[in-house]
Amino acid sequence: MSEQGPTLLEFPCDFPIKIMGRSGEDFDTEVIALVRRHVPDLSEGAISLRASRGGNYLSVTVTVRATSQEQLDAIYRDITACDKVVMAL
Repeated sequence: MSEQGPTLLEFPCDFPIKIMGRSGEDFDTEVIALVRRHVPDLSEGAISLRASRGGNYLSVTVTVRATSQEQLDAIYRDITACDKVVMAL
């Protein structure tokens, strides 16, 4: 149980995290490095990239093997603290 209340997730579980930001400036490399702080064994197969229609934005979807709500909370804190991130879902 998280400090914020009960979670509906059963751990461990595969959990997709979608991170969006402006294309360029190594956005994908930086956000993947942030996730790897918490999931060091993240495989390349767990990462997918998708550019926006105009190519101005990039969506990085990372599917992590989450072991706890605290781990997910820490990942989201690091991601949302990054200036290059526009949105994380």
